[in-house]
Amino acid sequence: MKIKLLLMLALLSGMILPPRLLASHLTGPPPQDGRTGEKPRGPAKPVVIPVTIITHGSREEPELQTIDLNVIEDGEPQDNLSVRAVGTNSPITMAILIQDDLVSSIANETKAIAEFIRSLPKGSRVMVGYIRTGTLQVAQKFTGDQERAAKAVRIPLGLASAAPFNPYVEVLEGLNRFVSQPTGRRAILLISDGLDVSRGVDAASATQSIDLQRAIKRAQQRSVAIYSIYAPSAGLAAGNSILASYAQSSLQRLSSETGGKAFFQGLNAPVSFDPFLRAITTALDRQVALTYLSTHTNKGFHRLQIRSSAPGVELNYPSGYTR
Repeated sequence: MKIKLLLMLALLSGMILPPRLLASHLTGPPPQDGRTGEKPRGPAKPVVIPVTIITHGSREEPELQTIDLNVIEDGEPQDNLSVRAVGTNSPITMAILIQDDLVSSIANETKAIAEFIRSLPKGSRVMVGYIRTGTLQVAQKFTGDQERAAKAVRIPLGLASAAPFNPYVEVLEGLNRFVSQPTGRRAILLISDGLDVSRGVDAASATQSIDLQRAIKRAQQRSVAIYSIYAPSAGLAAGNSILASYAQSSLQRLSSETGGKAFFQGLNAPVSFDPFLRAITTALDRQVALTYLSTHTNKGFHRLQIRSSAPGVELNYPSGYTR
């Protein structure tokens, strides 16, 4: 009716409506941002992602900045801005979280853990905490005194009565303590059986743990890479291969989706943490800060894929981030 009235008025007055005005009444307003039904995107924003670059089979170690890295965010290629090596001499903020009911053989590893803390780059900040029933027991708050943090490492209690039903609740508590810390490199070393039985043994899997998913999301928001070492507990998981497999899958997911790495030695307690701690040190030494221009500025989770065409290159990075 409205269109007919406009046409009649135009004919009576001798006026011809401009095609664009007429089209707007016939078809409605133009689509937003040139795409039907899509909201316009804001300006592209830089995003910084920690990436660990490990090369295999190369006679000479290439400079980290020279390795080509291609970023795909939410299925679309993005433009790189810079690749900056941060490695050995760059301080790191790290939390050491140890489950308090691990088997007694883990008592032999406290010296190696303390030496690992001492070996971190100068200026690093370290926290030491123990995961046990109900809460995270902080043995040492974040401190720049690495010797003090190293001395806070103690032998786990090794008692089933100290077992947490869900270690990821305490991991979340540890992640919250990063809020007050400086920005920059951040990581957690988690030594745990990785088993969440808070919702029953039947739900003890990497795909059904709600708090595991929360810990992954929180770590991505805080830019914290989680390195994990599996060790069996003195309680429920001991001697149960099915539960141990579930637990290791959970730790693998936690580490791989946050840019860290998980370490196992079969389903039993590791003979020594030394090779694992050396591998973590190497990974931290081979870390770069990759800055790229993100065209996806809407809130929510953004999935990442980072690839390199260089042969023999292994990349560890978060599976995404939440804006």
